[in-house]
Amino acid sequence: MKNQKVKKLFVFVPAILLVLFLLNSFALKEKDAGKKTTEGTKSGLLNIIFRSTDGGETWQNISEGLPENLQREGVWINGLFANDRGLYLRAGNGVYHSEPNSTTPFWTKDILRGEQRNIAPGKNGILAYNFRGQFLQKINGTSDWKPMYTNFQEQAVRIDKTIDWMYNNYKEREVRSVFETAGGTVFISSNNMLFRSTNSGKTWEQVHVGDGSMKLAESNGVILATNKDGILRSTDNGQNWDQVLSEGGAGITVERIDGGFAAIINNTITNTNSLHISLDSGKTWNAIGEELQPSWNSLLMKKIGLLQSSSNILSIKQMGKYLICGRSDGIFRSSDMGKTWKQLVLPSVENRGFNLSVSGNVIYIMPNKGC
Repeated sequence: MKNQKVKKLFVFVPAILLVLFLLNSFALKEKDAGKKTTEGTKSGLLNIIFRSTDGGETWQNISEGLPENLQREGVWINGLFANDRGLYLRAGNGVYHSEPNSTTPFWTKDILRGEQRNIAPGKNGILAYNFRGQFLQKINGTSDWKPMYTNFQEQAVRIDKTIDWMYNNYKEREVRSVFETAGGTVFISSNNMLFRSTNSGKTWEQVHVGDGSMKLAESNGVILATNKDGILRSTDNGQNWDQVLSEGGAGITVERIDGGFAAIINNTITNTNSLHISLDSGKTWNAIGEELQPSWNSLLMKKIGLLQSSSNILSIKQMGKYLICGRSDGIFRSSDMGKTWKQLVLPSVENRGFNLSVSGNVIYIMPNKGC
């Protein structure tokens, strides 16, 4: 009798998996059948950037004036950011800027005569840079882009003597990200080291063994950074760092919020990204957004190879009283610091998710073309 029950169980479990697979396939087909195709731009309208000033309830297309090729190609990973001055976008041969309070779609363009494809905010103005560490900066209130940190590579190669692809081909260190604190300390993340300058780039020093595109955030003199093991914290202007958050995987992003920070890290056991907030400057952390985690159904499908990817948490921002979270299948909003979440209704365009930026009480989203 016992053996018969075991045999029935072995038959029953695969049957459940087969049913789930068929249901999932049917749902995907229904979803695809209901999509509206706007990629062709038959009406001449571009669907590149959308803006919301009411917490994501309604969206305005502000794409007019941007290069049409962005509709197909998208934007470089570090080619878009928003701050209190509005939205900045690196495309073609220029840097495009949209004011946060403009009532009509309008972009100003600065011609950038160089190959600096990445942009980042700086204390005194916007920075443009490339992987070879060639920096330009436009000081606030001026119109010219001037070279910055021209001695970085010379000092970086002397500090970091690693013989890798970058050194063999260029005799340089690879630059992956740049961050400037409110006090003017500059951090440059390389492929295997984090460099710091406290004198506007005149001299550089190694402050931490990095591991790629480290993302940094600052709040009230405390600096947090992502690394391969989660989140690091520094209280002495980046000279020393402590690991404060880890679930076995890499830190995905860290952002400043009211009273502290929000962070996303990867959990190597569940193979998902988890969301955390700290309201004491990064000392202690609380996990939030449990309802945003992928369902057991999608995780099971992914594990047995019937689903390519699950709905992972990718970004977190604060907009006024709301936390705004980007997931691979949509954007969600919380008005109670992550206890409950509401999925926002987004513009109906062909995409593989949305890139998310926030400036004050304005949300910007860009459909991700997968490029």
